[in-house]
Parts: sequence; C-alpha cells; structure tokens
Amino acid sequence: MSRTRSVTSSVLGVDRRTVLAATAAVSVSAGVGYALRPTDSEAAPAAQVPAARPEPAAAGPRASAAPAAAPLAPFTKGTTLASVAAPRPGSGYRRLDSQPGWGRVVRGDLAAPKSGRAGRRTTLAAFVQLTDLHLIDSQHPMRLEYLRAASEISWRPHEALTVQGAVSLVERVNALRAAPVTGAPLDFVVTTGDNTDNNARTELDWYLTVMSGGRITPNSGDPRHYEGVQNSGVPLYWQPDSASRDAYKQRGFPRLDGFLAAAIREVRSPGLTLPWYSTVGNHDAMPLGCYAHGDSWLAEYAVGGRKLMELTPAEAVRLQRSISEDRDPRGTVLRDLLKSTARAQRAVTPDERRAPYTPAEHVRAHLDPVYRGAGPVGHGYTRANLEAGTQYYSFPIAENVLGISLDTTDPGGHYNGSIGTAQLTWLDATLRAHRDQYAVVFSHHTSESMSNTRPDPAHPRERRHEGAELVALLGRHRNVVAWVNGHIHRNDITPHRGSAGSFWEVSTASHVEFPQLARVVELVDNKDGTLSVHTTLIESAAPHRTDFGDLSQTGLASLYRELSANARSDGARLSGEARDRNTELLLKRR
Repeated sequence: MSRTRSVTSSVLGVDRRTVLAATAAVSVSAGVGYALRPTDSEAAPAAQVPAARPEPAAAGPRASAAPAAAPLAPFTKGTTLASVAAPRPGSGYRRLDSQPGWGRVVRGDLAAPKSGRAGRRTTLAAFVQLTDLHLIDSQHPMRLEYLRAASEISWRPHEALTVQGAVSLVERVNALRAAPVTGAPLDFVVTTGDNTDNNARTELDWYLTVMSGGRITPNSGDPRHYEGVQNSGVPLYWQPDSASRDAYKQRGFPRLDGFLAAAIREVRSPGLTLPWYSTVGNHDAMPLGCYAHGDSWLAEYAVGGRKLMELTPAEAVRLQRSISEDRDPRGTVLRDLLKSTARAQRAVTPDERRAPYTPAEHVRAHLDPVYRGAGPVGHGYTRANLEAGTQYYSFPIAENVLGISLDTTDPGGHYNGSIGTAQLTWLDATLRAHRDQYAVVFSHHTSESMSNTRPDPAHPRERRHEGAELVALLGRHRNVVAWVNGHIHRNDITPHRGSAGSFWEVSTASHVEFPQLARVVELVDNKDGTLSVHTTLIESAAPHRTDFGDLSQTGLASLYRELSANARSDGARLSGEARDRNTELLLKRR
C-alpha cells in the first residue's frame, strides 16, 4: 500500500518522502551563553548580551498594537469574570450551561495592597497566555489510547476535536478588544508548550496554521475515512457513530451519526490578529511527550500501516508504570510491546506526514513564511537558534518589560523537565544585562515538575538543574516579576520570595482538559511602591450550550468542551481554587 504524500508546507517536508530513520541524529548543541532575540540574525556569546534596553523592532508587540480610540476601560466580555461554562446538576453525562463568572481575588502574599491604587496605576504590559493546546492526530499509530484499560484519564473522548477547539480559542482572543482590568491594548499572545501531542509533523502543521491562519484538514492516513479507535468497535472507547453500548454510552454519552466524518472535515482558522510567540513543551520535543528521539524502529512505526488499539488491563498497567515511574525514557518497553502484539494490530493507511519532528525542524517550521501570520518572523525563534541548536530566547514585550522563553524539556526522556547549565547561565546573564527592565519568564514546566535531571544525550557531561535551582536563580534578580507556565493542566498560582526579589509563578490549566482555559495577564505599576499582576481566565468563543444536531465547526467546538467536561471524574479540581483563577497579585516595586 502506498503512503499518503504530504501536502503541508515545504519546511515540514524536509526528507518527508523518506522516514526519519534515525531521529538520534538530532544535534542540539548547548549554545553556551547564547542570547537569542527575535531581531538577532546570529547567536551572541553571553559576554556580548545586548544592552538593557531592547531595540524597538517593527515586529514588537507594543508597536503593532492598535491605539485606544477612547479612554481606557475594563473589558470583561468573553472572560470568566462575566460567565463560565459548568455542568448542570445531575449524574451521568451532564450537559453544560452558563453560570455566574468567577470573581477576582486580591493576593497580598508578597506585598500589601494599598487603597486608591486603581486610580493611580499605569499599564506596563498586557498579553494572553495559551498553554497545553495538545493538537492531536487522533489516528496516529503511536498513540497510547489502550492505556484507557488502566486509567480513565489515559484517553479522551474528545481527542478528534482539538483543532476545532483551538480555532475557537483563537476566535475568542481576537474578540478581546482590550485587557479586562485596565482596558489597555493587548500586546501579544504566548504559548507555553505542548502545542502538539505526539511530536508529529501533522500536528505541528495544524498548530502553526491555527495560530497563523488558514485551512486545516485534521485528518491523516486515509483522506476519505477516519481510522482510529472511535470506529474500532472496541467497547473501551466512545463509538459516536455506532449504536453499540460502549463504556461511554453506558454513562450517557450520545450517539452522534456523522460525528467522525465531521471531525475530519476541513477547518478554517482566522489566525491570531496579535503577534504571537511560541514556547516548547515535552510533547513538542519528544514522541508522545516522554520518549527520547533515537529509536529508528519507533520512527518507522509512526508512519507505518499498523495500529494497536487494545490491551488487557494488566498489560496496560505495566506499560503505564514504565512511563510514570520513569523506567522507559527511550521507549524500549513500548517497542517490545508493539513488536509482540503485531498480530493483534489493525491495518491503517500509512502516512509519512506522521513522522516525528526534530528540535531543528521545530524551529525551522516557525521560521517558514507560510506560518508568519501576525508575526514576528519565527515567533520568537531565530536562525541563531538553528545555528546554536537551542529553543530558548528573549524578546521585547514593551518599553520597560522583557520576555524570556525557556526550554525546560529534557531530551533524555520522560515528561517532567529540567534545565541545562548552558541555558541557566544564559538566563542569568540575560537578566543581569536587562536589570533595568522588568522581566516575565515563560516555560512549559512548573517549578515542581522540573524534577527530571537525566543527561541530555547530545551533551552527556552537562549538568541538568531542577526547578528549585531555577526558582533560586530567578529570586536573585529583583527585576523578575512573574514566571508563567503550564504542563500540570491545572490553575495554580504560587508566590516565591528570593534572596533579592520576589515573583509570582502563574500556572494555567490546559485547553485539552475541562475547563479548557487560557489566561490574560496584565502588569501594572500602582504608583505607590507596588506592582500588580492581574490574571483573568478566558474560555473559547464556542457557545456553552451544545446542540447534538449541530456538527458545524462551531458546533464541534462546543461539543469539544462538553465532552471534555464528562471525560474524567476529577475535572473540577483542574480549575484550581478561587485564589488561582482571576486574581490581582501584588509585588513590591523594585
């Protein structure tokens, strides 16, 4: 059977007609002390880090923001201050409805709030954080859906609709005419990783097109038919087009004739109207977010014509433990399992577009003019990143605010992260060079999830550093005000007191698990010796109420949210406490 040819952009077509025979060829050099900015064309040694004030660039967020046509005023429409989607009372499958919004909680853990600050404040920056979009090629042979036999959270019944859901989130961001608290223009959008799910080229193309604008067909393999677990007849999964009483229909999930055909139809994204920046997560860096590159057999399997769709509970538990207990960073257990179950696997259409992409290909794709959208070129990444083999950089947020995007993934394998000495040294030098500017740091992993210090195969002698060491470094710089991240799929806000300064760690829930949120962040000077970091959660633009008869792009985006609300029993905890949602976080002004 011939393999489906790629129709995606040329940059993702590098060697596309051949399988990635040896992804071990990924050469990610340390890039010791390199300062990488969107305006740089070459990497610069740490000793030559640019002066504190960044050059005003035409692609800079503040320069491209439209000026306010009227006096600034709060803009809460479309935010969770106004309303939130929530399940109706009852048991079994629960429909969603609109409920009153979440109020704002003032947190004085690091500085006491002073009266009258709302009338004095000036805006320093305002931006939108998206995180953990997890755009999923749900028919990909490497997916681990069969772990559903061991745990309900190992597979999601809404996985075929991630593209429709992400486009609806872009539509929401585009509809935000101003920042919710200050009414200031929004400067930019930043993702904090896990933009893709399987480290597949199909997903990378879909993500970049969602963000930049264009047409997407969220399908791979057979261009005419869906070939995945949701029409397999396996009762472990929701079979939406079938009358069979699968495990999900027994819980009240509906039968939706035509669902799978609708899920793989062409989708149109308007693209973000704001400049946007990209941060790498473990699912973007490694196959399945946990296996190091380098196994040519697994790379071949990813584009091949066989797919495993079910395991016994005992087999699923063994594989799940090998991942969660960090006993299989190179995918050896998975490879042996797939080889031993060859006869039980089902035939699917091979597709070379499903091949894993390397870090260099990840950066190169961002630099492709096809995906420029609202800019800037590279969305933070530069040709200097390609030359240095790095995926971290700094960029100007506003006149007095610097953004820093880190790479906290560990190329050695496993889903938790760490940071290498070279990058840590670069970060320290960058913060020192910009000591006269406030700094907002972005990464995928949280401080608590940076616990994996397995050596980078490309740099086995380089030390890896845990989250506590990164917290300590940030705390030594008085200009750091916030560290914004994701990974844990839960809203969580933590204050950190350092040796020289204090900052807030802001972790935001994913857009693949309910409640499917993103976050607007506003940094203001209260003109009283304090700063405030305002955080406001937003949902996608899709209606809260679903119509099972509406399988349009918008209807599927609504269904995406409702299915996610019914996918797992512990979903409510992911929204966090009130103190982790809509907040005002105070800091002492440096």
